[in-house]
Amino acid sequence: MRALRLTVATATLGLAGMGLGSVATAPAEATIAIQPDIAMSQLVSTAGPPTTAQCESDFHVACYDPAQIQRAYDLPALYAKGYTGAGKTIVIVDSFGSTTVRHDLAVFDAAFHLAPPPSFKIIQPAGAVPHPNSGWAGETDLDVEYAHTIAPGANILLVETPTSENEGTTGFPQIVEAENYVINHHLGDVISQSFSATEETFPTKQSLLNLRSAYINAAAHGVTVDTASGDSGAADVGFFAINYKLHPVTSWPDSDPLVTGIGGTQLHLNAKGNHTAPDNVWNDTYSVPTNEFIFGDAGPNPLAGGGGKSIIFSRPDFQNGVSSVVGDQRGVPDISMSGACDGGAIMYQSFKGGGPPGFYVTCGTSESTPLFSGIIAIADQYAGHDLGVINPALYELSQAGAPGIVDVVSGDNTVTFTQNGKVHTVVGFSALPGYDLASGVGTVEAAMFIPELAAAG
Repeated sequence: MRALRLTVATATLGLAGMGLGSVATAPAEATIAIQPDIAMSQLVSTAGPPTTAQCESDFHVACYDPAQIQRAYDLPALYAKGYTGAGKTIVIVDSFGSTTVRHDLAVFDAAFHLAPPPSFKIIQPAGAVPHPNSGWAGETDLDVEYAHTIAPGANILLVETPTSENEGTTGFPQIVEAENYVINHHLGDVISQSFSATEETFPTKQSLLNLRSAYINAAAHGVTVDTASGDSGAADVGFFAINYKLHPVTSWPDSDPLVTGIGGTQLHLNAKGNHTAPDNVWNDTYSVPTNEFIFGDAGPNPLAGGGGKSIIFSRPDFQNGVSSVVGDQRGVPDISMSGACDGGAIMYQSFKGGGPPGFYVTCGTSESTPLFSGIIAIADQYAGHDLGVINPALYELSQAGAPGIVDVVSGDNTVTFTQNGKVHTVVGFSALPGYDLASGVGTVEAAMFIPELAAAG
């Protein structure tokens, strides 16, 4: 369940027009690539952001802007009381980063009438970054723009690392080094990681466990760490190639008990951001319009939130109350936020090699993770102190029936795909009342959840 490795090669796509709502359409020869932890996105406009109605009319998928997403989670009620994440810093960690992220955030903020963050800094503590203008630049734009959307008063610290995170093969030593630097120098309050690697891709169990020092350090210093659970449902890529696992697998760091694993839901909103239907588990695998929008074919292609049982970590104490679901193993995700492609977030990007500058619709648990990290920044502000490892509190609140946790009771993360000429289905997990391996404890109604979490922490 690595997060956001799927991307349309937008450099090969042509524009249908240059005005609002123009779309990049994939010709028959367009390349669809599986890359490490890259945000799924499609160009929708080179002029200005589209509306939900325009996305639904032109592309047959919904798209949502920051105001709609803020309203969906009932955040304006907190903003009105001054709770915006003020005084807190969200740390966003991405391989390579982006040379245009400052400009792209400024355009995004202007388009959606958001004030700039009080502070936006970029550091490279693990070494100079080559900035190859890969899809990681788009990932960086997404992470920064939507952490800022949720917690507009929080500071943003972008931590760029010099090596791509490619499943369990490269990248994590530099990520760990950079995160330990941030923690040791007290530079942030919540760390957002829109990446993860299939547990089975690490050479040995010990090689994975040797990389935990940043999460142990974060827990000791009261820093919350959030990690995406992936975008291939119960399946995942086995290596840096089109090579899905043919049995249910899960990923790390989201499976780490010291980390909060973030799954994906599908929002159903009107133009004002009000819910028209309850959230369900994100699974666009079998949606023909969504597959055509993202991949340029009818599918099915794996497009679903990750979740399952760890083969590395046994059941932590905070999951004892859900042992009937997880058995003796650590289960993920812990909680979910918006991640669906049919219901994607509108972002802006302009980095060279990433397609025409413009507004893109993006999706996946790389959207979900910065959204939830914004929630934590506000909860830290509300509590008056950093909450650190929140997993015990999440499960206590869920089992107590706290109204701020909204149960997700429909959908699953079963996926189907063609590999080596054969059609495969990896049967995943269904939403259930209470905790499940598709949505975790559910999602949040922030105006109630944040005070509840602050009190529990």
